[in-house]
Amino acid sequence: MITKYTYLLVNMGCILIPFLFSFHPKLKFNKQFKFILIPLLIVALLFSIWDVLFTEAQVWEFNPKFVIGYFLFGLPLEEYLFFICIPFACLFTYHCLGILLKNKADNLNIKYIFILLAVLLFTIGVFNLNRAYTSVTFIATALLIFILLFLKVKFLKLFGITYLLILVPFTISNGILTGSFSNEPVVIYNDSENLTVRLLNIPIEDTIYGLLLILLNVSFYEFYKSKFKMQ
Repeated sequence: MITKYTYLLVNMGCILIPFLFSFHPKLKFNKQFKFILIPLLIVALLFSIWDVLFTEAQVWEFNPKFVIGYFLFGLPLEEYLFFICIPFACLFTYHCLGILLKNKADNLNIKYIFILLAVLLFTIGVFNLNRAYTSVTFIATALLIFILLFLKVKFLKLFGITYLLILVPFTISNGILTGSFSNEPVVIYNDSENLTVRLLNIPIEDTIYGLLLILLNVSFYEFYKSKFKMQ
């Protein structure tokens, strides 16, 4: 049945077009592959460990009907692929917007938006320490934003625009995984571990989880690229 390929098809659908267009002569994202490989693997490892721990703690689980059936440490193969396919597609979008906007994003002053977001997330996380998904995701994201603001990185503006743009495909792909368009979800959440606030059927924590995943990839990518150029 095709249903068991649902999660795999979501991953492939997200990465296919970005990968093919990576070789476009005006985009040349393939030239960035040497900069994104290590960041992708580092972040994928971190999130995989997090995922394994949360799966063992029954914060969430995976519907066996929608995965091909290969599991490692309690996670389906598709979940590991998710941490490569989605960040790759988002880094591609980030790269393309950088070309399109060039230095125009530098004129945006969104520092205080990120400060407000970080304070809000940290506060919500601290007041919901009994909810694992909420507290860990919100506090970790807040701390990362605070660190990047302290370091005065220049890529937050471009990242902010990128994140707003990818919210549309994020809602579609994550909507499929959370059962927004079907009777059963691919990923089943334990609502005692989240705020039970949902967009369609997507937990609000997922939007912050996605922000953390992509921001961490962008951060490592920019750091690794700058170090490579200094050599």
